[in-house]
Amino acid sequence: MKNIVILISGGGSNMAAIVRAAQREHWAKLYGAQVAAVISNRADAGGLAFAREQGIAAEVVDHKAFPSREAFDDALAAAIDRHQPALLVLAGFMRILTPGFVARYQGRMLNIHPSLLPAFPGLHTHQRALDAGCRVAGATVHQVTAELDHGPILAQAAVPVLPGDTPDTLAARVLTQEHLVYPRAIAELLPQL
Repeated sequence: MKNIVILISGGGSNMAAIVRAAQREHWAKLYGAQVAAVISNRADAGGLAFAREQGIAAEVVDHKAFPSREAFDDALAAAIDRHQPALLVLAGFMRILTPGFVARYQGRMLNIHPSLLPAFPGLHTHQRALDAGCRVAGATVHQVTAELDHGPILAQAAVPVLPGDTPDTLAARVLTQEHLVYPRAIAELLPQL
């Protein structure tokens, strides 16, 4: 079985969309793949409860408990590796990972970013899109590299920017597309693993 490990920091709506797609589309039967674990850097991450309700291993590796980014990444990698992942999926995981960690999972670590990369890497993407006068915004699924939000693009979804949009209304519209494009991009990648 190809194990998928998902990293979250909060509510886990993208993680939940991936888990539901895996169930609905029978990834275990079609691709020999399953979501094996959900790991958060925050004990209060709401997505952990959803994972447990689905019978998925849910763990916490609290970044505040470690003296350095490297020490946290080492502990996180140990927790991930216990599940022998074929694919590591970042779904709202709000920590910048060290180059050594990224290299460890090179070619099998994905992220979703709430902009049409290469536009607006980093934070505050929706406000920046509005400030720039963009007519469209969206989300990008990409492979993770050492350079933040810069890896090879696997999929994108676009939404219109509407008159009167705020960062919150635009973020909500983009999130609905994230929930569709992320599971689809993973499903397309699974036969290659």
